[in-house]
Amino acid sequence: MNTNVQGNAMEIAAIEAVSNGEAARRPAPELRPGKLPPNASLVNIPRLISAYYTGLPDVSVATQQVAFGTSGHRGSSLLKSFNEGHVVAIAQAICDYRARQGIDGPLFLGIDTHALSEPAYASTLEVLAANGVEVMIAESDEYTPTPVVSHAILSYNLGRREGLADGIIISPSHNPPDNGGLKYNPPNGGPADTDVTSWMQARANDFLRNGLQGVKRIGFDSALHASTTHRHDYLDHYVSDLVHVIDMDAIRGADIRMGVDPLGGAGVHYWGEIAERYRLNLTVVNEDVDPTFRFMTLDWDGRIRMDPSSPSAMQSLIGLKDRFDIAFACDTDHDRHGIVAPSVGLLPPNHYLAVCIDYLFQHRPEWSTDAAVGKTLVSSQMIDRVSARLGRKVHEVPVGFKWFVQGLTDGSLGFVGEESAGASFLRRDGSVWTTDKDGIAAALLAAEMTARNGRDPGEQYLRLAEEFGAPSFERIDAAATPLQKKLLAALSPEQVSSTELAGEAIESILTRAPGNGAAIGGLKVVTKNGWFAARPSGTEDIYKIYAESFLGADHLQSIIVQAQSIVADALAHGAGATIA
Repeated sequence: MNTNVQGNAMEIAAIEAVSNGEAARRPAPELRPGKLPPNASLVNIPRLISAYYTGLPDVSVATQQVAFGTSGHRGSSLLKSFNEGHVVAIAQAICDYRARQGIDGPLFLGIDTHALSEPAYASTLEVLAANGVEVMIAESDEYTPTPVVSHAILSYNLGRREGLADGIIISPSHNPPDNGGLKYNPPNGGPADTDVTSWMQARANDFLRNGLQGVKRIGFDSALHASTTHRHDYLDHYVSDLVHVIDMDAIRGADIRMGVDPLGGAGVHYWGEIAERYRLNLTVVNEDVDPTFRFMTLDWDGRIRMDPSSPSAMQSLIGLKDRFDIAFACDTDHDRHGIVAPSVGLLPPNHYLAVCIDYLFQHRPEWSTDAAVGKTLVSSQMIDRVSARLGRKVHEVPVGFKWFVQGLTDGSLGFVGEESAGASFLRRDGSVWTTDKDGIAAALLAAEMTARNGRDPGEQYLRLAEEFGAPSFERIDAAATPLQKKLLAALSPEQVSSTELAGEAIESILTRAPGNGAAIGGLKVVTKNGWFAARPSGTEDIYKIYAESFLGADHLQSIIVQAQSIVADALAHGAGATIA
């Protein structure tokens, strides 16, 4: 009894600290990064689920409103930011949007393994069925990764001009176990654009403001057995099509020994099917599904996150690197990847993106010679240097995978990736595969590269570093209140009066992305051999500083110091301050 009370108190204190911008970067001694969490720190699942149904959000409080970030609405029932009211309001807003847009095909509904995903799934289905939406739910109530939903939408819509499908994924991605999330993918299969999510956000908050008047809903059992609710074999459709994006023959022929950790996520049952169907030497090292995620080693701040790009969160798999030719993990909805190579351990996401680009554009002869590389503005300049050697243009956009959707759809972008370990790429014949991030395909590509090149991706990156130089990169996360995040998003070039960054002349100060002119929601400062970017997170109450230098670690630290000064002044004096 005392343990549960203590655990819940620690959990709420940790959540509230992050929400209020008070969480220190250094975790408490008992919550050590890279170590398993003490039982007392685990989320209280019964209390979390109870709060989902009993918590009544107050729309006058900003943190309790529906708010779509870079990937849907996320929050915690304990903070009244992800409760039943939010979910049914968003679901009705989606139904209303579909009616306005004439979207009347099936809606593919996916779910991950977070504790709040199950009740949110039930609430969503109740609203969809009441609105007469044809809904495709998984056979045997299987968990469904984000890329699998994207693949299903695109596969259904291929060759159609009417009766188009769309989808909902119930997942807060890699966020902590107390979080829930819901995101909408329109008929293009990718994340919804800002104009769509802004309309849905406003509509959902109106429903909350008016006591959910206008929200249609029937009981869950009735919804589950409605004539509009259908079963779909997501697993079979996706796994059987993987051969068209990955060279499975090469992996099998080289007998590559693979280890995979699904991190307790939605793809937990996909990997065994992939191994069996394609006769691969693949071992699933952890098949546990536990809503507390007690098997995860703690992240940098002492919290549990299923982040496959985090060295702290990936300690268990890193420790197994010498057992396999290549090992990998995916986050909870399997749209992000983490690659562990015997040569170097966990590859930083930027390193792996560069290796993927170097490999794919030399091993996909059916791709268009005009196909470009898509990157976010916080990704490494190594990508630009590799792309230039390959003769490929770089399409640089703000953070958010939605910016890549059109290029993947029409084949003008062959590979796209972001610093946070999300990527997708075309089928081997040059046609679209998914328009959302696909951690499964990105992970399997590491095995294909190892088989075809005879070197693991870590060794391949070291060759790139010899050719182009070895950049030093660092991302710093720090707690931020909603007001602080707003100030950071409003940073302008006029606030940087200095003409130099860490001793190099500043070549450009960006608030809009070069690739599409869209606002980046922050600031990027670029020199010949380095850069930094500062922006608020679109999914958590934190801000991020990204920095890179091709002149070594000391130069990188000089960049970071100057970047932190700019951010500190912006937070202290407001967005109108000028920084030297």
